[in-house]
Amino acid sequence: MSKNKKNRDGVVYSTNPDYEYKTFADLIPSVNTAAPEDMKLRVSIDRKQRGGKEVTLITGFAGSETDLQELGKKLKTKCGVGGSAKDGEILIQGNHKDKVIKMLLEWGYKNTKGTGG
Repeated sequence: MSKNKKNRDGVVYSTNPDYEYKTFADLIPSVNTAAPEDMKLRVSIDRKQRGGKEVTLITGFAGSETDLQELGKKLKTKCGVGGSAKDGEILIQGNHKDKVIKMLLEWGYKNTKGTGG
């Protein structure tokens, strides 16, 4: 194998002498995560399309996907349950609305509010 391949999947050949290979990550603009006190997080309980099972839904996160994943992992660990974090939303399995609001306020997310009943 050539030493200068550099993980160039998908590029076959280019005749342009000035061509610079760019990865997919290079094409996506970087997103800066807002400060915790600037975010308006909303915590609610959702049952739609989940077979009647409850999930705690956190919306309003403004930042990078990596930071969203980290916050989701932290919340899931503290609640002791599973869930997911994608597309600006964090899903925590079960009804942990009050616990999540309390944790987010402690961590500096001052504009966190519960929505729904």
